[in-house]
Amino acid sequence: MRRLDDAERTAALAVLPGWRHEPERDAVVQTFDFPDFITAFAFMAAVALEAEKADHHPEWSNVYGRVTILLTTHDVNGLSERDVKLAKRVSDLAALLTV
Repeated sequence: MRRLDDAERTAALAVLPGWRHEPERDAVVQTFDFPDFITAFAFMAAVALEAEKADHHPEWSNVYGRVTILLTTHDVNGLSERDVKLAKRVSDLAALLTV
């Protein structure tokens, strides 16, 4: 596992709609808005299961229906392919709950 270079980071962000780069942490971040706390909590539970399977865990916060997720790979001190894969899965899960 290695940190993404500038070109790889740019390419990754192009396939991660809604995610933004956090340069200070070399991370990707997105805030998801749900209609209520129960839906937000269901989303977090689904993300937790995926994160555990991937052995890659997000930094996140939750306030009522809003969940903010930050992904970075501490082992490489920045963004890696693991973050990109988990971010894609997180986006897929969010889409399922907002339909």
